[in-house]
Amino acid sequence: MNQRELFLRHVAQTSSAPLALEIVKADCCTLYGADGKQYIDLIGGISVANVGHRHPKVIEAIQKQLDAYLHIMVYGEFIEAPQVQYAKLLTDNLPASLNSVYFTNSGAEAVEGAMKLAKRVTNRTQIIAFNNSYHGSTQGALSVMGDEYWRNAFRPLLPDVLHLEYNSFDSLKEITELTACVIAETVQAESGIIVPTEEWMQALRKKCTETGTLLVVDEIQAGFGRTGKLWGFEHFDIEPDILLLGKALGGGMPLGAFIADKKLMDAFTENPVLGHITTFGGHPVCCAAGMAAMKALLEEGWIDTVGTKEKLFHSVLIHPKIKAVRSFGLWMAVEFDSFETNKKIIDACIAEGVLTDWFLFAANCLRISPPIIISEHQIKKACEILVRVCS
Repeated sequence: MNQRELFLRHVAQTSSAPLALEIVKADCCTLYGADGKQYIDLIGGISVANVGHRHPKVIEAIQKQLDAYLHIMVYGEFIEAPQVQYAKLLTDNLPASLNSVYFTNSGAEAVEGAMKLAKRVTNRTQIIAFNNSYHGSTQGALSVMGDEYWRNAFRPLLPDVLHLEYNSFDSLKEITELTACVIAETVQAESGIIVPTEEWMQALRKKCTETGTLLVVDEIQAGFGRTGKLWGFEHFDIEPDILLLGKALGGGMPLGAFIADKKLMDAFTENPVLGHITTFGGHPVCCAAGMAAMKALLEEGWIDTVGTKEKLFHSVLIHPKIKAVRSFGLWMAVEFDSFETNKKIIDACIAEGVLTDWFLFAANCLRISPPIIISEHQIKKACEILVRVCS
């Protein structure tokens, strides 16, 4: 059997029609297929490869850590330099109240930890999330996912979860002294890049403060320069109580984190002791890779290029079939009249060497979230192909 047949037989499938592209190499913003075909990557591993695939500094950091040690002990017991140094780098670039990092294996696990922390700190049970939000697929994260289509088959889920309308001032009335936390994406990703108003985000922050509710901001996709700033919440002049990170956090390696004030995070140390534990969270190789990627992002000035590249996409993505192009930095949704139209265009793009896909809650929208280091030449070429296949 060839690789495709083995993949379909032995690798658990998430859909009946996986893309099933066999990629044998990835470099910068280009993927290379087993058949020699090249693809411009407009997905970036769903906002994972913000500094591109296999950035030289990331590879160097991984190799250096491999020579030191791999896993040695469950998270939080030993002093492991990559964890310590990366936590320091992250907190040095965050508001003073976000000074304690709990590393996990993934963004979904960061969501789980944040929900536990909010319940533990506030002694409340209600969790508020928003319709059409996406926070992961584990049981707790699924409970706050904002779409019943994905939730229904796995009920019962967590009790006392309330879903409100995103960017609605009326919804904020539901936040009370019974609410442990509100979990909100800075920008709703899987809805097709829905950006809230600054006034609403500030009102949400104010309401949480008034009611003693913790504001959990999900930047698992928005973080690390995707929006044109290091953190998406900077656009709205707010500070979360708990910040969720993942995706680009690991520089291509699996890594997540939730970050809060140490006074909050210390709630996990007693009653019960080991209130939240993980074996592989903050794996030293992943932390070394993520730290190298973040340093490259900060030192090489890629975030400063996001606005110009965003405008370039808008200037080229013009076609009668394109109903709208919504964006927030290098994070875009190209809207068509239906999923059927969108899927045909996605398939045609892939056939022409441009990799993209669709959104969970906006199936009529084509996703663009390339590595931030994508060149203007690649943007123009990818967009020219996309516009051509629309015809």
